[in-house]
Amino acid sequence: RERFEFGGRDAASWFPRHMAKGLRGMRLALRRADCLVERSHIPLSGRNPALQEALGIRPHVLVLNKMDLADPRRQPVSAGAGPGWGQRWAVPVALQVVPMVARLVADGPRYHRAESSEHNILVIGVPNAGKSSLINALRRLHLKKGKATAEGGEPGITKAVLSRIQVCEKPLMYLVDTPGVLPPRLGDVETGMKLALCGAIRDHLVGEDVMADYLLYTLNKQQQFGYVQRYGLGQACDHIESLLKHVALAQGRTQKVKVLTGTGNVNMTMLNYPAAAYEFLRDFRAGRLGRVTLD
Repeated sequence: RERFEFGGRDAASWFPRHMAKGLRGMRLALRRADCLVERSHIPLSGRNPALQEALGIRPHVLVLNKMDLADPRRQPVSAGAGPGWGQRWAVPVALQVVPMVARLVADGPRYHRAESSEHNILVIGVPNAGKSSLINALRRLHLKKGKATAEGGEPGITKAVLSRIQVCEKPLMYLVDTPGVLPPRLGDVETGMKLALCGAIRDHLVGEDVMADYLLYTLNKQQQFGYVQRYGLGQACDHIESLLKHVALAQGRTQKVKVLTGTGNVNMTMLNYPAAAYEFLRDFRAGRLGRVTLD
């Protein structure tokens, strides 16, 4: 396929309606923030322009999530591209976050907090981008401590702006976890589809079937044919029904269906296409179909 037909879908219906409370809490926390750390798993589509407007010009570090699953042939966008986000850098691993933030804070103005030696960092991003995981990873790395904030594999784990969490002793550094915030309106349906594939939007709001179809289209467009070997296909295919049949057969995704016939009810075993679509999405998210960058 040369293009993907979205069928007139309205991306606005995929997003929660009430994220204003989260933004208000983030604005209040910003008063004590020396630097912003933004967590993202898609270099372009995973960024929320609403955060740019709300959070101003503090030093800004972009930490890309799941770089081990990204296509090394498709380099991330330069962190300095585009106006309005202030001073920011792209950071590939958690090991670099604390020293980079400390350097940015030391080199920049401390606003009305010049008398304080501690570092207060606001962690922002779209839902399910790994903000809580980053905070917990930094605590394990620098303080040898366990989890301080809940994390999970679906959006919406963090519901509100949390209190400060210490992640380092020297320099003394605190991070504040925030709820994922999506744009209230998204005119580009394809951007919404990429966010959904990476788990920023709950699958059922978009539909696993259309997500699986868009994923197949994207893999073929980028000539990423790892799914052919994964599911025992003879060659690449462009029809989602054919692929899901192979997925269901390869993964044993079947269901019992009661069929009413002229002689009574008959139980039949049929392929479970919805389960196969979910399995296809799960294999992609786990990197079992190869290293893919959606942007």
